[in-house]
Amino acid sequence: MVDLSMSQFEPLSDYASVYRVILRKKWINEETNWVKADAYFLRATEIGLSVYLASECSPEHCAGLFNKCYGVASLEVRFVREIGLDVEQDSTDHANIVGLPYRENNLLQAERLAGLLAKRSHILWLPN
Repeated sequence: MVDLSMSQFEPLSDYASVYRVILRKKWINEETNWVKADAYFLRATEIGLSVYLASECSPEHCAGLFNKCYGVASLEVRFVREIGLDVEQDSTDHANIVGLPYRENNLLQAERLAGLLAKRSHILWLPN
């Protein structure tokens, strides 16, 4: 049996950018248009946080993949790695931020890492 896991792709460059689609209005501070930590909490059904490769799709394209999108944030892979996480590619245009704990297992660590990711990301696209 052939393993088609994330390992079939080469590691992403530290200087690659990824896009996090903002699927909930509460994930953006409406006064500052900054991403909140809420956008970077791992849900119980996820193995990693879904992101799209900036080299393969535009912010507008990413937003168009969803019925409701409140914005698209950009984040450099090196910033993810600097805090002990990684970004693992799983298809030609998609990857997952891996290494985050679930809130249910380690709330303090989940909040700290989500906050650091939010501080390092910035909004590239907002709906009209």
